[in-house]
Amino acid sequence: MTVYEVIIRLSLACILGALIGLERESLNRPAGLRTYTLVCVGSALAMIVSLDMYFKYYQTVNADPGRIAAQVISGIGFLGAGTIMREGATVRGLTTAAGLWVVACIGLAVGAGLYIPAIATTVIILFILIYFMRFEHMFTGMREYKGLLLVIEDRPGQIGIIGVLLGELGISIKNIHMSRAEDDNYLEIELLLQLPPNVLISEVVYELSSISGLKNVERLN
Repeated sequence: MTVYEVIIRLSLACILGALIGLERESLNRPAGLRTYTLVCVGSALAMIVSLDMYFKYYQTVNADPGRIAAQVISGIGFLGAGTIMREGATVRGLTTAAGLWVVACIGLAVGAGLYIPAIATTVIILFILIYFMRFEHMFTGMREYKGLLLVIEDRPGQIGIIGVLLGELGISIKNIHMSRAEDDNYLEIELLLQLPPNVLISEVVYELSSISGLKNVERLN
C-alpha cells in the first residue's frame, strides 16, 4: 500500500464521517461532527495498520489481518455507551450510539479499500437519519413520549384516578414505576406517557394538579 493510497483512504474516511457527524451536530446530539469524524478516521487507520502488518509478516508469522480491526467493533461499544443517558423513565442516545458503531464500520471499509460500499452505506445512513424521522412522525401521528414524577398521598384508588384522567386526554401509559417516598404517607409514581399530537405536557401537568392528595408533579424530560 503506497503513501498516496493511505492518504486517500484516511481523507475519504474523514469526509464520510464528517457528513454523518454534521447531521448529528445539527440536532445537538451528544456526539457530533468531531466525534464521528475521529471515529471514522481512527477505524480506517486501524484497518490500514492491520492490513499493512499482515502483508509484512504473513510469510513468517501466522497473522490475522482482521484481528486489530475486530477490536474496533467491540471497543466502539464503550464510546457508544457514553452517549446513552437515562432520563427518568426514558432512554436517550441510542441512535447516536448506533451511529457511532456504523461510522466505525464505514471507517473499516474505507481502510480496507472498499470505497463503493463505504460511500453507499454513508448515503443510506444519512437517508435513514434525515428522512426516517419524518416517516416516524407520519405513521405515529407525531406522538411524543414524556416522563412525569408524581408525589401523591398513599390512599386507595389513586392509580385508578390518574389512569382515568390520562385516558380522557387520550394519553397512553407506556411504563409506570412506584416507590415509597421519604414520607411514608406518600408514594412516588414515575410515568412514561405517550402523548397525542394535540396534547401538551403542560396541559397534562395542569390536569394532574387537580387530583386530591397530589403533593408534587415534576417533568422528567
